[in-house]
Amino acid sequence: MKTRNLLMITDLGGDLTKVLADAATLKQDRLQRHDALAGHSVGIFFEHPSMRTRISSEVAIAELGAHPVTLRGEEVGISSREAPEDVARVLSRYVSLVAMRVRSHVTLEAVAAHATVPVVNLLSDRSHPCQALADLQTIAEHRTLAGTRLAYVGDGNNVAHSLLLGGAMSGMDVTIASPKGFEPAGDIVAEATRLAAEHGALIAVTDDPRAAVDGADVVYTDVWTSMGKEEEKRRRLEAFSGYEVTEEMFSLAKSDAVFLHCLPAHRGEEVSAAMIEHPRSFVFDQAENRLHAFKALMLALLEGQ
Repeated sequence: MKTRNLLMITDLGGDLTKVLADAATLKQDRLQRHDALAGHSVGIFFEHPSMRTRISSEVAIAELGAHPVTLRGEEVGISSREAPEDVARVLSRYVSLVAMRVRSHVTLEAVAAHATVPVVNLLSDRSHPCQALADLQTIAEHRTLAGTRLAYVGDGNNVAHSLLLGGAMSGMDVTIASPKGFEPAGDIVAEATRLAAEHGALIAVTDDPRAAVDGADVVYTDVWTSMGKEEEKRRRLEAFSGYEVTEEMFSLAKSDAVFLHCLPAHRGEEVSAAMIEHPRSFVFDQAENRLHAFKALMLALLEGQ
């Protein structure tokens, strides 16, 4: 690995391809590396509630022979009871890797700046790189990443940011369709555009979801109201009118297109119930791949230490 931490998917650099290949291999036999991290302990920290992230992380750690230590936000009180730099120094004395699901990306950066062990972003308000790894793994199970056209319909949030960057690094054309005022951050779009140019891909942002989906190989959506933004729900429901991914909208994509959603799904809002159950919906494979992708990432960060 060229870097110790994974705060943004771009931190992987050229190692992205290897991590994805290893994740695919690990999926073939979940217990093939059952003692690879024996003797290690991994701390996983949650300021946000979690089902998939917590379970996939704990199981991945255990299946590699390491010991998971799970901490809730209220137990640590980071930035309130205790400074992030102190938390980083203490955890570094106990565990081999710290993986964190935090409200603010700034908190994550503060921890990473003072930790002496690898720090992994399990979710922040800016980025969701582990989700993007699972997304890319899922897409790769159905088509070659380079040249694939992905349409993301919805909020230009942390998931959209990581898809833009990870897609560009993989040579994918990525179009984000978001209402005005809900577009992805400009600096993320600029970095994705730069990376796409290096890998022969294209990046686009539009407010026309149907145009984005037309001819796409992959159609992706996420909840319109992310954790911590519940008070905005009414305004967001109005702003995102017409952005629900339905069977009718999906029919604009290629006939062999793949549908993805990082879950949890709000049926009847950003996605119809029929799309979750659609024969070309692979959302549960996508959820499973969180486990395999996290295993591959930990092995890349910790093996040989």
